[in-house]
Amino acid sequence: MSARQTYRDALREAHRSALGGDPRVLLIGEDVGRYGGSYAVSRGLLDEFGPDRIVDAPLSELGFVGAGVGAALGGLRPIVEIMTVNFSLLALDPIVNTAASLRHMSGGQFHVPLVIRMATGAGRQLAAQHSHSLEGWYAHVPGLRVLAPATVDDARGMLGAALDDPDPVVIFEHAQLYNVDGTLTAPGGDPDIAHARVRRPGGDVTLVTWGGMLPRTLAAAAELAEAGVDAAVVDLRVLRPLDMATVYESVRRTRRAVLVDESWRSGGFAAELSARLMECAFYDLDAPVERVATAEVPIPYARQLEEAALPQVASIVAAARRCLGGSA
Repeated sequence: MSARQTYRDALREAHRSALGGDPRVLLIGEDVGRYGGSYAVSRGLLDEFGPDRIVDAPLSELGFVGAGVGAALGGLRPIVEIMTVNFSLLALDPIVNTAASLRHMSGGQFHVPLVIRMATGAGRQLAAQHSHSLEGWYAHVPGLRVLAPATVDDARGMLGAALDDPDPVVIFEHAQLYNVDGTLTAPGGDPDIAHARVRRPGGDVTLVTWGGMLPRTLAAAAELAEAGVDAAVVDLRVLRPLDMATVYESVRRTRRAVLVDESWRSGGFAAELSARLMECAFYDLDAPVERVATAEVPIPYARQLEEAALPQVASIVAAARRCLGGSA
């Protein structure tokens, strides 16, 4: 039987299930204990599982992410919460140089079963140090699995599947999704961490996105439908390893693609998607690939400037219309 709950509650239930089902699982991060988490995901878990399992860390991403790597090597299954993606840059050394590399450098003798969760994305007037979307940076790194859950099912199901992975997994949770509610279609959510999902079928143009841009892309598809355009929406969900087969299948049907990426256009993840479409689906396209991305500026604080910098429903619709030759 389906049930409705918020993205935040789905994440909390995923943590509760993981902590209750495996004594090796622990949560480490800033304010995850008594405060209940910066986004209230871990509220109440300290009382249930105690301070040995819900560990408030000092204000040092380099330190507590490194501790998470060590705990994983020692046989535990740590979940490390980083308050915002911008702060994760302070921990690139343990993430990229150690967690992502150790299996390769040890010839397969060592695994780092670590899950790192972090809030990402803009739209909350938190300015340039708390608002960027750097998922593409992490998806560039071999040795990491990179997830971007955008639905309640994915929020509920992906954490458990990530904990089962013997190698490091980075989960990006868009901060504007925490309050969004949706239907949980299965008690454990969707545990698939290998494939994209077609969120809306269509035959005229394929809109490809992930994470916090999914609601806006679906809204754009709905607006296009009112104009008689049948837009498909593909939610990548998993940025590494990338399931391009699902994208190719849709593009070969619609013969047009619009890529919606909240990161910057230059060197952004949409550029990688566009390159792969050129390499493997060029002759299936009837129009150039369109990219909708954030303006080439640090995210502004002022509301109107922040909105102007980010992809919006109108800009997605405009890109789809260009792709269709202005006929929509």
